[in-house]
Amino acid sequence: MTRVLCVLDVVKHYGKVKAVDGVSFEVTAGRITGLLGRNGAGKTTTLRMITGILHPDRGRVELFGAGVEAARDRLGYLPEERGLYRKMRVLDHLLFLAEIKGRSPAAMRAPAERWLRRFELWEKKDAKVEELSKGNQQKVQLAGALLFDPELVVLDEPGSGLDPVNVVLVRRLLKELAAEGKAILLSTHQMGEAEKLCDEIVLIHDGKVVRAGPLADVKASGGRDAVLVEFEGDAAFLAGLPGVTSARVDTNRAELRLAPGADPQEILRAAVPRLRLLRFEVVAPSLEEVFLEAVGGVVRAEAVA
Repeated sequence: MTRVLCVLDVVKHYGKVKAVDGVSFEVTAGRITGLLGRNGAGKTTTLRMITGILHPDRGRVELFGAGVEAARDRLGYLPEERGLYRKMRVLDHLLFLAEIKGRSPAAMRAPAERWLRRFELWEKKDAKVEELSKGNQQKVQLAGALLFDPELVVLDEPGSGLDPVNVVLVRRLLKELAAEGKAILLSTHQMGEAEKLCDEIVLIHDGKVVRAGPLADVKASGGRDAVLVEFEGDAAFLAGLPGVTSARVDTNRAELRLAPGADPQEILRAAVPRLRLLRFEVVAPSLEEVFLEAVGGVVRAEAVA
């Protein structure tokens, strides 16, 4: 696999606060890498160093084997903040981005129109950006990031503002881009979505990498399997069953982590008389559970609260 991005021991301070503390990872062509963590973990600062907006206090970032400045034109970036000219019409906005990049608006009209169609925005091409919903504004930003056919796509919270239908649309699009050989790095705190999308995972907490590698390996690093239960009824009792070390119990779904040696069949026997079971499955730990285990009990207690 071709290495596209290499982040090497980068450190960044804001005053006395160390926002990023020795982060290292790689992104390769044809793969989707997720940079995951809680809000404030250092994800956005890391992306800003990758894109050249910020410079690391220590360490370095290499794009295509060179420095960031030499390869920025090969990178497409979606920032977390809205970077749209609200009074401009949607198609004109994309053509204006082309002009800022030194591209001819006439030459970029066809790609701009193609991306508007891909994002189901063609009928809104003459609408002002401010007239669009938050989700459609996000899709305009995504179109702007992809307009120049970048080899590396860097996305900060790409699902922000998207409804479930558009989340699926964007997920399919990113998988298609990876299949075409693009390298994709996305930052998110939505670990469930990352499990559906990413090939590689970098879990970051307090500015440090706590787990990294292929998705299956990171999930396996959680050690113990989990029991996934979908049900009808009141399942609060599941958290107190013998052998259950932690539990996330929602309205009709529960994920239980078991102590070493605990028998999932005992959980099943306890659940059958009290719940109408729709699904009972022993599964690998979720990314969320792996993350909580990696960062310790304080974060686990906050998450439960």
